Amino acid sequence: MTALPARPRDGVLPLPGDLGRPRYGTASLADVLPGVATALGVPVERGDLPPDPLGLTAALAGARRVAVLLVDGLGADLVRAHADVAPTLAGLATPAGDLSAPCPSTTPVSLTTLGTGLPPGSHGVLGFVTAVPGEDRTLNHVQWGDDPDPAVWMSRRSVFEQAADAGVEVSAVAPYAFRGSGLSNVAYRGARYTGTVGAGDLAAVLLESLAAAPRTLVYGYTAELDLTGHVRGVDSASWRAQLALVDRLVEQIVDGLPDDAALLVTADHGMLDVPAGTRLDLDATPELTEDVRLLAGEPRARYLHAVPGAEADLLARWREVLGERAWVAGRDEAIASGVFGPVDDDLAGRIGDVVALARGTWALIATEQEPGPSRLVGYHGSLTATELAIPLLAARGRALA
Repeated sequence: MTALPARPRDGVLPLPGDLGRPRYGTASLADVLPGVATALGVPVERGDLPPDPLGLTAALAGARRVAVLLVDGLGADLVRAHADVAPTLAGLATPAGDLSAPCPSTTPVSLTTLGTGLPPGSHGVLGFVTAVPGEDRTLNHVQWGDDPDPAVWMSRRSVFEQAADAGVEVSAVAPYAFRGSGLSNVAYRGARYTGTVGAGDLAAVLLESLAAAPRTLVYGYTAELDLTGHVRGVDSASWRAQLALVDRLVEQIVDGLPDDAALLVTADHGMLDVPAGTRLDLDATPELTEDVRLLAGEPRARYLHAVPGAEADLLARWREVLGERAWVAGRDEAIASGVFGPVDDDLAGRIGDVVALARGTWALIATEQEPGPSRLVGYHGSLTATELAIPLLAARGRALA
């Protein structure tokens, strides 16, 4: 017998037990940079959220230089499951336990959440692909140049800017190809961007940047583990081989840390493999595409923008057809659930009229509209424990050990 979809109580649609709510302001990716900046003596402004809920001021005590390395796709569950492949990562300290990725658990949302220290509902990068309100088009945040204007689309002040204004030398060390992109401009605003061409270059440039001034904050980013997981799956020899290379990268950085420096390693999301039997093709399911004006999001975190007047019918139809395969909510219900954090009124239109977060290993692919993403093996975006849990790992220089 198929259970009926959850219904709202007191205006709030409950999340099913297998999906979690990000812990913004307590133990989330949004809390990392504010804590680091606080430890470096920077007074951080982030609204009603505390400046250092992770206790990084104590964990980084004495550090004058801090590097934060984000490994795309390095979920906490995956680190634990492959300790034999990644002994350096497995041996690092865990100053605050697992953290929560934001919602949706996807790279553009996470990178902006890290950089601003704010939940997605406050900074406005609310999905991999979102609607541009007032226009009949979508914005893919990883293919974004200067339209819409990044300074307007995401107008919040970043933690990098606040640290730079306080006299900290701030750098972002990331792939050369991403320099100048719209996403880089909003996620790393205020940091001096240095493009890199490989893992060895990343390690060397990150360490050089750490040593460049008496007080430094350096952000590093590596993307290949996530790409390998998407294409080959996280349960593959290719993914494990790539994880071993990430572990070697981290080992090189740890070995080269200045005496008064610390390294934090974190991630933007976890990942899971989606078998053929749990792929629902929207383009082959007319009742799910009827009345859809814009299809946004990604296969495990869908946003649907309805033709005017069809919002309620679309929501009811998606709930009926999907059943337990996804948590399906109207925009107001999704906002009230708290998964995005508080949502600014002028940003709400970027969220779909209907929101669908996949459960289990389901993926809501669209083979005609999105042929490339529909052929992937590994996915993320929803709020299962595997997607949501990300590590926070720490190493300290010799003078701090």
